[in-house]
Amino acid sequence: LDHKLSISPETSLLNQVLQRLLQLIPKTRAVDWESCTAAVWQRQRWHSGLVAHAGVDGILLDDLLHIEDQRAQLVANTEQFLADLPANNALLWGARGTGKSSLIHALLNAYAGQGLRLVEIGKDDLPDLGDVVSQLATEPYRYLVFCDDLSFEVGDPSYKALKSALEGSIFKTAKNVLIYATSNRRHLVPEHMTDNLQTRVSEGELHEGEAV
Repeated sequence: LDHKLSISPETSLLNQVLQRLLQLIPKTRAVDWESCTAAVWQRQRWHSGLVAHAGVDGILLDDLLHIEDQRAQLVANTEQFLADLPANNALLWGARGTGKSSLIHALLNAYAGQGLRLVEIGKDDLPDLGDVVSQLATEPYRYLVFCDDLSFEVGDPSYKALKSALEGSIFKTAKNVLIYATSNRRHLVPEHMTDNLQTRVSEGELHEGEAV
């Protein structure tokens, strides 16, 4: 038996309408990482992607005073990252105005010539973290995914997205990506007295509650 594929006029018209709709959806232009050192992840209803960010703060590491120890730790970690050695994701926490975000920007300015690049992502966009990393994994640069002023409320789904990304396989397959985040709070998730009620001391040993 001969089977022939036939397309109804209604199907053909629907395809034409869909094609026109796709052309109307705004598309983000690919970032030229050779000439651009920073980008922002923008989530849109139909399409999300990286958008080049030209206005990078020109602050230098030597401009930052009275945080020499913290600067030295983060510089050492970043240099290991650039050298393809083991490096850690980092959280910078402290009061407003202590130089947390400025330190990240200064690192970019100091090491952009060695292939360091910065991608800023908002806390509400953390569920897209897997998509961000997958786009960066094949690039020949080293990326700091930067989340500024990070904190979570009770039941915040973006916390689970970040936790899953850090503990899962995303960063195992993308060795050219680290997360640097800043926060005004040391504890990113609110702590309640009820979480500590099951904590007990047994024979001199502290046993935390399951929530803690």
